[in-house]
Amino acid sequence: MASHEVSIVIPVLNDTKPLRRLLATLPADPRVDIVVVNGGAADDRLTAICRRPDVKLRTSAAGRGRQMNAGASAAAGRWIVFVHADTHLPPKWLDEIRLASADPDAVGGSFRFRLDSGAWQARLIERAVEWRVRWLDLAYGDQALFVRRDVFDAMGGYREWLLMEDVDFVRRLRQAGKLYHSAQPVLTSARRWERGGWWRTSASNVMLQALFFAGVAPERLAGWYAHPSRRSTPEALVVLARVSSGGRGKS
Repeated sequence: MASHEVSIVIPVLNDTKPLRRLLATLPADPRVDIVVVNGGAADDRLTAICRRPDVKLRTSAAGRGRQMNAGASAAAGRWIVFVHADTHLPPKWLDEIRLASADPDAVGGSFRFRLDSGAWQARLIERAVEWRVRWLDLAYGDQALFVRRDVFDAMGGYREWLLMEDVDFVRRLRQAGKLYHSAQPVLTSARRWERGGWWRTSASNVMLQALFFAGVAPERLAGWYAHPSRRSTPEALVVLARVSSGGRGKS
């Protein structure tokens, strides 16, 4: 692959500790450039962590969609890999991008999902994600989505939403061509499930996704996601029923 054939874009919100650990797993490679996009306030620690010749630090308004678009604008690669700060790529991730690029029909893809927990609940969640990808061809942002640069530009990048920008992106990406889903796993932090409860967090995710697919506005879903105390299953079911019966869910 040519110089800077692949770019890694990492959106952060002053996530210094996870970012430090992630960058430690990504040694400098002449074929790869890395763009870190901070959506928070200026942080000297973040600047110090990114003081590497192969790492560019950019800033943007908060929100993964906005940050990933800003990172893509600064990226030099023909392929772009979007990696959350608490997700680690597999050792041979670049080989997987090569395999995808060798397929003329492939426009993007994802990696297998794995949680950094030994809990049996983690294995069930991983299996559910595997089924979703296999049968629905639908990967999410915590699977290190990757895309051809020309396809990304033609799509107009990510919608600059606060939630569900990854789901929307993959649904549009599928329309552009074939997705390559690597069997190599990324390792994602399980802290959200451990803090919120395995089943409660998973049920909340499923409900938010169902409401999104039913037409509820991402802005409203983002408010529920950020403030779980405001979220109630009965309210969500009422909204879902209203949308399903032809009512408006975007208010």
